[in-house]
Amino acid sequence: MLLEANGVLKTFGGLLAVNQVSINVAQGEIVGLIGPNGAGKTTLFNCLAGYYKPDQGQISFLGQNTTAKLPYQICRAGLVRTFQTAKPFDEMSVLDNVMVGAFARTKDAICARRIALEMLELAGLERRMNDWAKGLTIADRKKLELARALATKPVLLLLDELMAGLNPAEIQEMLHLLREVNKRGITLFIIEHIMAAIMNVSQRIIVMQHGEKIGEGTPQEISHDPLIIQAYLGEEDLIA
Repeated sequence: MLLEANGVLKTFGGLLAVNQVSINVAQGEIVGLIGPNGAGKTTLFNCLAGYYKPDQGQISFLGQNTTAKLPYQICRAGLVRTFQTAKPFDEMSVLDNVMVGAFARTKDAICARRIALEMLELAGLERRMNDWAKGLTIADRKKLELARALATKPVLLLLDELMAGLNPAEIQEMLHLLREVNKRGITLFIIEHIMAAIMNVSQRIIVMQHGEKIGEGTPQEISHDPLIIQAYLGEEDLIA
């Protein structure tokens, strides 16, 4: 198994943010993580990526215990995350922003530039490589965030609401890009509130509520699970 988390628990004072959550992600999968605001999804991602140390439980990546490792160590191992709000270095060029990610893999500037150019081409941003990042649209800032993460040469990408703020056409473009990334051998674990998008792209869905995992299955199974419908999804059918 590529990623395994067993009994992960994380509290903040008296708030139980993640409560004994166990999940796994296999090589090559696209897995969705859904749940209402405050369900603990981002906190779980932060534990997996090393930004928070769990109070209990164990996390393993590529067969190695990463529970107490730091974010840069986990990144170098091949597990990389993006954040809900894209925050590029506004006073740097698009190319230089992506090179920052590439420097996680190489100290050679020529090599970093080559990696960055490859990722910009994949993301469809090569024509904007010399533009300042502060001038990008929301959609292009999201692509830049993805390209910078890809430049670290990840094995597993944790994507936190990558499609938030995008219009329907931009969402379809991003879904196409994510499938292309996955075809290149990169496993994806995705938090997303846009149900039509996450149901469309994921092979498997994990559902959280109040810090707990309340279900998992294929998109079809999740959309018809009575417990999940009652707890989170509502009465509407999520698969058009």
